Amino acid sequence: MTALVADTRTLTGRSLRHLLRSPDTIVTTAVMPIAFMLLFVYVFGGAITTGTDSYVEYLLSGILLITIASGVSYTAYRLFLDVSGGIFERLRSMPITRASVLWAHVLTSLVSNLVSLAVVMIVAFAMGFRSGADVIAWLAVVGILVLFTVALTWLAVVAGLLAKTQDGAIAFSFPLIFLPFISSAFVPTATMPGPVRWFAENQPVTAIVNTVRGLLAQEPVGGDIWVALAWCAAILAGAVVAAMAAYRRRTG
Repeated sequence: MTALVADTRTLTGRSLRHLLRSPDTIVTTAVMPIAFMLLFVYVFGGAITTGTDSYVEYLLSGILLITIASGVSYTAYRLFLDVSGGIFERLRSMPITRASVLWAHVLTSLVSNLVSLAVVMIVAFAMGFRSGADVIAWLAVVGILVLFTVALTWLAVVAGLLAKTQDGAIAFSFPLIFLPFISSAFVPTATMPGPVRWFAENQPVTAIVNTVRGLLAQEPVGGDIWVALAWCAAILAGAVVAAMAAYRRRTG
């Protein structure tokens, strides 16, 4: 365990240095969610009824998840470059723990996504978002977003290891970015037709969106928080198992 921590710390430092040399990655990750937020609030917001005083307060939780889904695509891309560029072969020749190579990418993704989320939050506050949530609620929101980010990042690891091309590594995130649109992120699910409503109410994004929105609005979240945590844990567990299997297959 000590070796894993030490090796992960060293390799994470390497990945973070690469990230600092290309800060445009973080900017690019935040641009699309911010564009969606501006579009829906200032163009479509007046025509959408959500039962809230401010549409940006209703919308924000979904935008945060889109930010994460967009950000993890770069993890798959960077991992693909390491694999195709022979970095993995070099690391295999060194006395380091196998899992540390993947955890370094995961932790780098977490750092970059947290920065992107902070940028989106700043823009949301500039657009009029306000929350009276206490420190505990904010910590719960951060915890859920971190768990969701880690879970999706491990999915990105699988995509990065199995992809045959750079485009293929990035493309895996497109369904993840689209998923919030078929959830309670933009409109209440009660306004959707039957089959779409059933899907929206029983997919992971809706539970996470409802939980984050409720915490920020100081409203009871009920069982949504447990459903959200269960979804995140299930995705994380499945993705870690799949990633380690793909890593063993890729590295022999």
